[in-house]
Amino acid sequence: MAEVCPDCGLPKELCVCESIAKESQKITVKTVKKAFGKINTVIRGIDEKEIDLKDLAKTLKTKFACGGTAKDGKIELQGDHRKDIKERLVQYGFAPEAIEVK
Repeated sequence: MAEVCPDCGLPKELCVCESIAKESQKITVKTVKKAFGKINTVIRGIDEKEIDLKDLAKTLKTKFACGGTAKDGKIELQGDHRKDIKERLVQYGFAPEAIEVK
């Protein structure tokens, strides 16, 4: 028998909880200068209880061919990816009007 999602009551294959959560996020993207003048792109505002941050970070690191981490409710990517990050997040189901790039 198929597993049932405890939140929406649908089978796990049909669960829409994560897609609904993606549309209701308020995401902020900005760069931070780290030690030795290195630039990191920081993505904040993604609710880690509803969306798997580690999985999203892994996917973004692969797409941008960079290192990074997911910790403390934020995703850090090595390098300046501000010009392309909004397009990628929209492809993954986040609402474009909810993504603010500084």
